[in-house]
Amino acid sequence: MDPALVFGQVLRRLRKEAGLTQEQLGFNAHVERKFISLIELGRNQPTVRIIFKLADVLGTTPSHMMLLVENSLRSESA
Repeated sequence: MDPALVFGQVLRRLRKEAGLTQEQLGFNAHVERKFISLIELGRNQPTVRIIFKLADVLGTTPSHMMLLVENSLRSESA
């Protein structure tokens, strides 16, 4: 599976676990809601700077987010 799509799935899951809408996440991370939507759909890829902002708002770390992506990719290829 495409890592960008998996990152989007991870972002969506973390956002929902945090009880945030796309609008709230975007506002707090200083990005447009549409950009959040496109990331979650795997159509846009965030920069490292945006990943750090998203992780901060979601109360996690960029490395934890990437570990979730990596684990998901590994489980799909197994």
